[in-house]
Amino acid sequence: MDIKQIAKDTAKTLQSYLTYQALKTVLAQVSETNPPLALWLQRFSADKIQDGEAYVKQLFQEKPELALRIMTVREHIAEQVAEYLPEMVRTGIQQANMEHRRQHLERMTQINTSDPSPESETQATSDPNIEQ
Repeated sequence: MDIKQIAKDTAKTLQSYLTYQALKTVLAQVSETNPPLALWLQRFSADKIQDGEAYVKQLFQEKPELALRIMTVREHIAEQVAEYLPEMVRTGIQQANMEHRRQHLERMTQINTSDPSPESETQATSDPNIEQ
């Protein structure tokens, strides 16, 4: 397991996600002030936002002012979430893992009462303490 590579991949994914969030914010703002530009940005962004850095690079070629605006919003969002993120991720993973384990344990220990097995019927009828 290459921890450094995992960290790099995680950072790249997070950057792309923050780019997407910045795009949503800018789209909402531009929709109020310049609907035709918002429509253009929405159409331009469709299917391009998966890789945030490639998206910003392409946007710079088309509309540099929008690229700069998205980069500024992205940076602001990153600064706001950075201090909370590590603890939230750790806590979220721990809680989710505990819930998955609990559900798995419940499934493993669930008694199927609708279709009793032949062994349990034999044991029940041969038990002298049970009235028949």
